[in-house]
Amino acid sequence: MALEYIIYCDESEEGGRYFSNFYGGALVTSKDLEPVREALEEKKLALNLHGEVKWTKITENYAQKYIDLLDTFFDLVAAVKIKVRVMFTQNVNVPKNLSRRHIDEKYFILYYQFLKHAFGLNCSPLTTGVDLRIYPDQLPDTAEKAAQFRSYLVALEKSPSFRQRKISIRPENVTDVRSHEHVILQCLDIVTGAMWFRLNDMHKEKVAPRKRGKRTKAKERVYNHINTRVRAIYPNFNIGVSTARPTATAAWDHPYRHWLFVPKERIYIPNSKRKKKGTP
Repeated sequence: MALEYIIYCDESEEGGRYFSNFYGGALVTSKDLEPVREALEEKKLALNLHGEVKWTKITENYAQKYIDLLDTFFDLVAAVKIKVRVMFTQNVNVPKNLSRRHIDEKYFILYYQFLKHAFGLNCSPLTTGVDLRIYPDQLPDTAEKAAQFRSYLVALEKSPSFRQRKISIRPENVTDVRSHEHVILQCLDIVTGAMWFRLNDMHKEKVAPRKRGKRTKAKERVYNHINTRVRAIYPNFNIGVSTARPTATAAWDHPYRHWLFVPKERIYIPNSKRKKKGTP
């Protein structure tokens, strides 16, 4: 049986106060897929988390259970059994010279860029043949646009770097899935949601003039733990910038990376309310 790379994909909120268009991905190889699934499902069962876990469902009562589940998830990331990528845009960078097509298909164009570049497939090891399976969470657009999007992804196998590595993308291996049926996708949703939450200063939101809500505090607690686990892999990790590439194959090798997507043609519009220093 040919080696397979399986990429689960999720997107968080489109808009945000400072950062927008969040896309998350988790790559697992076929040899690691079942052990990873079993470890996460067993942990969910042990924590009595019988339903779907999602960032939006975090409450004060469940924060510790989510943290415990994410410890198992990040143990697998640290062991490079799962590779996680998060891409986003910053609102100060406003793209210019966009056509109507670019505007109408922004969601799929960004998704395509994310899948093509974020995991470093173009610098992955040379193989005798590998099948790529892509499982995005349910696509929110028309069936026609979704089919066109799939055709673009399938065409990636024709690029020189993919041909060199014998990476094959069959049409039936690009299909959207329901997140409640895939535990890896559920954990990815929490990580992506946490980054959207922190980069947009949602931890500061108040339900009263001087008081933050219990859910906000619970989500901040979960985010802080995620940040601690990421920094255990990369000390002083800055979530608001693209992760450095110290080597030519870092985009493939690293277990966890962020990508601040910056349009080539853009206008910079500073936001005076955002602090100027790097975001922790």
